[in-house]
Amino acid sequence: MIVPSLSTLEKKQPVSARRSLSKLLSTDLDFHREASNYASHALHAFAAKFPPQLPRIFIEGLTHKGETVMDPMMGSGTAIVEAFLCGRRAVGFDIDPLALTICRVKTHPVDFLETTWAGKRVVNSAIKLLQRASRLEPAMRERFSPASLEFIDYWFGKQSQRELMALLLAIEREHLEQPLLDFLKVVFSSIIITKSGGVSLAYDLAHTRPHLLEGKPYKDAIKIFEARLAKSAALLSQLPSNGKHVEIQQHDCRQRLPLEEDSVQLIVTSPPYANAIDYMRAHKFSLVWFGEDIDGLSTLRSTYIGSEKTGVPNTPDLPSSVCRAVDKLKEVDSKKSRVLAKYFADMRLALGEMVRVLEPGRCCIVVVGPSTMRGQTIKTHELLSDIGNEVGFETLDIAERKLDRNRRMLPAAFRRNHNSQIESRMHEEYIIGFLKPLR
Repeated sequence: MIVPSLSTLEKKQPVSARRSLSKLLSTDLDFHREASNYASHALHAFAAKFPPQLPRIFIEGLTHKGETVMDPMMGSGTAIVEAFLCGRRAVGFDIDPLALTICRVKTHPVDFLETTWAGKRVVNSAIKLLQRASRLEPAMRERFSPASLEFIDYWFGKQSQRELMALLLAIEREHLEQPLLDFLKVVFSSIIITKSGGVSLAYDLAHTRPHLLEGKPYKDAIKIFEARLAKSAALLSQLPSNGKHVEIQQHDCRQRLPLEEDSVQLIVTSPPYANAIDYMRAHKFSLVWFGEDIDGLSTLRSTYIGSEKTGVPNTPDLPSSVCRAVDKLKEVDSKKSRVLAKYFADMRLALGEMVRVLEPGRCCIVVVGPSTMRGQTIKTHELLSDIGNEVGFETLDIAERKLDRNRRMLPAAFRRNHNSQIESRMHEEYIIGFLKPLR
């Protein structure tokens, strides 16, 4: 039998990738009846996570074990976890501090007994600290800036503040190695960022649309932490021990990625929606406790793709279809048009880096939904497809999937505002199948 040479295999690969991608995009990609809470996926709430079956179907269908799968805007790391579980080299980037910590923890197996005992020590120490509650408030004033304290006082009841501070001090006194310290921090965060707002006075934190809920029942933070820790330790102790194949870095995907050209075999990512989901609105509820100053977080928030930050006067490097959408929006709202222009300018930079690092003949999967701005529907998938084609991709096809809104954890109307714009959109999203042509 003649073994094909590497060059022969490379020449055959694009045909296989093209055929495989077309077949995958034509399948049912809704996954409404599939469980999504296996492995470490249920570790921490995160807005707009796609179901893990979505990245998995492309990872299994378009790569082999040992090949590199990248998500340059990984969020909580659903695609990274799936690549890790499938035995691929997983590479993820993000600029959100909480997302980075969550993803590191979700891909790092723990020793169940070691983690459980560390958690018990933390809980016992926190209970003892609460018995000297008068010392906790001075510790908070010393630790947090006036602006951060104002935020904490607004969103957390006094008893919850004392319990959370006691937990933090107890965690710090353990002097743990970084992986276990990160695990305890993620458990701590998970009792705050939930659909109900956890132990804060907020409602709908997991959907990134926090509202102060007057009269919200008190929840014992230490008891909830203890229960959550046991559940999380059980999840992570069952992970495979090949975490050495996971690489997670804080990096802005609009800037040059720390990867060589043509070094990635598959990209699966879900970029932020244009002007729709503000992750920092929820994440700051945990990050402020971890010592991130609330003013600094607001500054960081302004740098996110899809933020309200503007500053793009025109769109000279964008396709005419994008320019037309921006100009149409400008007729009714010039500020929103600048936000939209900035979003697509940012995505052009990100897609340019994706095409640079992707191996020729390989695929890039971009999952995105439309946005509604001032009553105008922005067909983000079509416009990103046009941008992708300009930077060097070929759009093979665009598939549509219907959303299970509760499981996708998308923003919902609050109380009586059932006719809000946020409710009238985000019922479907699109999967853009890009292919990087051979040179």
